Amino acid sequence: MEDARAPAALPPLPAIEPGSVWLVGAGPGDPGLLTLHAANALGLADCVVYDALVSPEILALARPGAALEYAGKRGGKPSAHQPDICDRLVRRARQGLRVLRLKGGDPFVFGRGGEEALTLAAAGIPFRLVPGVTAAGGLAAAGIPMTHRTTNSAVTLLTGHDASGAVPDDLDWQAIARGAPVLVFYMALRQLDAIAARLARHGLPGETPVALISQATTGAQRVVEARLAEAAATAESAGIEAPCLVVVGDVVRLRRALDPGASLEARAEAARALARHWQRAAG
Repeated sequence: MEDARAPAALPPLPAIEPGSVWLVGAGPGDPGLLTLHAANALGLADCVVYDALVSPEILALARPGAALEYAGKRGGKPSAHQPDICDRLVRRARQGLRVLRLKGGDPFVFGRGGEEALTLAAAGIPFRLVPGVTAAGGLAAAGIPMTHRTTNSAVTLLTGHDASGAVPDDLDWQAIARGAPVLVFYMALRQLDAIAARLARHGLPGETPVALISQATTGAQRVVEARLAEAAATAESAGIEAPCLVVVGDVVRLRRALDPGASLEARAEAARALARHWQRAAG
């Protein structure tokens, strides 16, 4: 028997007040992964200041007449300077506009949203912080769980470069290599060779599985698997492009059974093989 109940109405969503700024996460790329708050803000804002990872499909949701202002930063390319972006948000708010600062993923996960929020706080500008699905949430779209109780009960998220563009020097690479069963690197493609070398130097085996996920959750998503020792060379030969997530650890092996692009038969066979492997490992 069909359920004739009417769908529940959405709760009232807050409005952006004139002269204020919303710092909003746009998710990993797929417009369907926008939060309700993000979609609502796009329909209300007078000015959308967006970064390089916000797709045209998401920007198309902005209200007619809204000013769309690019303020993206991409490694190796001409980019806006962070102080200029912060100053722009303050200026637009002081003009009485309803300002939406739209950032890929979550603004507080390697997104410099904290810097922008502190600038607004110091300037006395009202603001609202709206979380988004962080880019690492895109692992699911590639068939890779971030955690699985058979492979890892912890995961470490890292940035692939510091403010200068180099591999971060303030990290304990020995602790990372030996203590974290799964590593997820953001913005690491250009430094992948150096990162792999540091992990290997501190004890992570060269045969450790690695997955490179380019443009996760979008129609252009590509996933390439490799061993840690050949990860950088594989990325180059395969033409992998940023934005790219780099996943390091045994959890990558689960993709054989969970790959959304694989056939049902292939997934079933891989799932049974994994189950047998884990049973043998358990004794």
